[in-house]
Amino acid sequence: MPTFSHSTHTVLEQLAQAPLPEWEALDRATTVRQLRPGEVLFHAGEAQPRVFVVNQGLIKMVYETAVGDAWVKGFVPAGMCFASLTALQPGGVTSYTALAEGGPCTVEQIDHAALEALAARHMGWQRALSNAYRLYGQRKEQREMELLTLSPEERYRRFLQQHPQIAAQVRQRDIASYVRVTPVALSRIKARILRGG
Repeated sequence: MPTFSHSTHTVLEQLAQAPLPEWEALDRATTVRQLRPGEVLFHAGEAQPRVFVVNQGLIKMVYETAVGDAWVKGFVPAGMCFASLTALQPGGVTSYTALAEGGPCTVEQIDHAALEALAARHMGWQRALSNAYRLYGQRKEQREMELLTLSPEERYRRFLQQHPQIAAQVRQRDIASYVRVTPVALSRIKARILRGG
């Protein structure tokens, strides 16, 4: 009997836009991780050829620099999946660190090779993977556009508008890191917004 949560079924079948067959084929290729607040799911530089589905909580993704600085790449709330694409390549490793943010987190991790084997046999699984890559590309393009064309205040306003639930869960310093400003600069931005109504 497959052990997948209802959430994982929902996430992957929404990507496929149809019911998916052969769930039992993924059962042996899937493990469940229960993470405490702040606990690391994986570090940058690890071999993690897996797709991760967040069933509960919030995952924070962080890039680390050679001098020890850390910048928030993004957040993954419950009901979404993610992967380090560089780690899915043969011999690849993760390019960022992922950890539980705010509260307890439940994540199902699925071996990517098992998903690819299903995609080779079933159009539905192939569509699920294709749509996952497409959505990742769209989010990445939007993120690049925001960083290259918007001011820090515009990035902050857009983050609040598009991710109000995440903004309510995370610390201000993580929001500052995500919009690429210092915490002091974010405080000034917030004060300006309050003064402007």
